[in-house]
Formats: sequence, structure tokens, C-alpha cells
Amino acid sequence: MRIGFGFDIHQLREGLDFWLGGIKIPYEKGSYGHSDADVLIHAICDALLGAANLGDIGKHFPDSDPRFKNIDSKVLLKEVDSLLKKNGYSINNIDSTICLQEPKIEKYINEMQKTLSHCISLDQENISIKATTSEKLGFIGKKEGVSAYAVVLIKKNNF
Repeated sequence: MRIGFGFDIHQLREGLDFWLGGIKIPYEKGSYGHSDADVLIHAICDALLGAANLGDIGKHFPDSDPRFKNIDSKVLLKEVDSLLKKNGYSINNIDSTICLQEPKIEKYINEMQKTLSHCISLDQENISIKATTSEKLGFIGKKEGVSAYAVVLIKKNNF
């Protein structure tokens, strides 16, 4: 068994779509980035890659590569899952936390879990998503950004 940790952060800007956990959440701001800027999926990808000692999301999907401009982060997660399988690993569970002041996302968590579950063929019960605020402190508290943290447990498959 191996543990991995991932973190991601993005600015929030008006006029952009807000993708989080593979779903579009209605909000007047969205995450700014090279891809769709889904901080939760990016943190999970980094945690998975780190657990398998396969580098990070920037190594596999660099923001200097135009192929990844505006890409759906679910595509990246599926690719990371394939890479893990190719290297003999399977995912045991994911525990994640999203930090943002608003919007409140509690009502979207179940849909995010379902979406992620379909991307990586992991039972929804093994995908934990929590949310917190920064108590109005810092750039997150000022509604200027969003961050996500993820911890994963993977296991080497016995063949």
C-alpha cells in the first residue's frame, strides 16, 4: 500500500465556468487555468501520481502543451487512472477537502462523487469529498481563489 498527497489552487475570475469535481457549478466566477482548472481533480491526480512515484500533473500534462488547453480535467483523471493500472496499481480510497468561501457546495458533493467514481471505476463510498471555508481570511476568504487537498491510498496488484 502507498499513500499520496495532492494540492491545487486556482484564481477565481468572473465570466468563467466553475468546474469542481468534474461538474459545472453555477456561480458568477470560475477557476482560471490552462485546462478547465478543476482544483479537486487536479489535487486527486497529483495525489495518485505521487503515491505511485510517477511525478506530478505538470509532468504528464504540462500547461505549455496546447493539447491540454481548456481540456476537461476528467480526461486527465482517466489518463492518470490508466497510468496507475499500467504500472500495476489500483486505487483503494480518496479523501479530499475543498477550501472556498463560496459558493456553498454541500448539495453538489454527491454528484461530484458519482462523477469521479465513473472516471476511475471506484465505488462512490471510497471517495470522500469535504468542504470548508477560510473563515473570510486571505485570498480564499476574499473569494479570489479556491484550493483543494487530496490524500489517496493505492495498492500494488498481485498478479
